Amino acid sequence: MRIDLVTIVVDDYDRAITFFVEALGFDLVEDSPSLTNDGRPKRWVVVRPPGGGTGILLARADGERQAGAVGNQVAGRVGFFLRVDDFEAAYRRMTAAGVVFVTAPRDQPYGRIAVFTDIAGNRWDLLGPPERS
Repeated sequence: MRIDLVTIVVDDYDRAITFFVEALGFDLVEDSPSLTNDGRPKRWVVVRPPGGGTGILLARADGERQAGAVGNQVAGRVGFFLRVDDFEAAYRRMTAAGVVFVTAPRDQPYGRIAVFTDIAGNRWDLLGPPERS
């Protein structure tokens, strides 16, 4: 058993794809036409970190209720965690690509960490191995 996908509600497919692929370095796994439950057109868009198991389904908000969740899927908490092997390289690359970090990098017992926001405004932890002394 494994978690295959988690959903992030976004306001625009193409802007979200650009952010996840170009700024974060994810792979675009699928971008296919699909239909809503009531037959309206939508897209099935999946991104995934290279070599990662769990993917993210980028779902365009459909209606007022879903639009209200864009950027606030976990009530302002950090709800997504991106673990990298080389924290400093990832931090530099993401910063150069325009990713907004809301905290400076810091060390915790479980690793090096900095909080950033995605294209929708959701908060993520960038996590790397602990700094060696």
